[in-house]
Amino acid sequence: MGNAPANVSGSGRLELRRGGRQRKRFHGGAHRPWRWALLAPAILAAALAFAQTSPHVTAVDPASGKVNDSVTVMGQNLGKDTVVGVFLSDNKDDYKATITDQADDKIVMKVPQVKAGDYKVSLQSGDRILIMPVRFTVAP
Repeated sequence: MGNAPANVSGSGRLELRRGGRQRKRFHGGAHRPWRWALLAPAILAAALAFAQTSPHVTAVDPASGKVNDSVTVMGQNLGKDTVVGVFLSDNKDDYKATITDQADDKIVMKVPQVKAGDYKVSLQSGDRILIMPVRFTVAP
């Protein structure tokens, strides 16, 4: 038995230290910043691809109305292949609206049976409900 380092298959090698203890030393991780340089653009590209296909609401016209009024939700990627439901959401519940007309840039909906107050417009895309930063006020 000598004090020469032993080669080990895998990502590191063993070094003998004073006192006969062994320490495994890895070569990689922080010593190879190029891995992060390759990974970062891939993550960014995936995020941009998702953002381009995600529905987005820019406005609601009119900004307030009563139950059963027709309201136009305007935005991008609002077509039938992307959005399967529209909701008015408060801090507790999501109230499903009836869609009467739908295109890629707008959805016409009927205000659902809810109490008067402020609501956020939410969209259902697949099995996700996306709460938009656009508000709608239901008048008494």
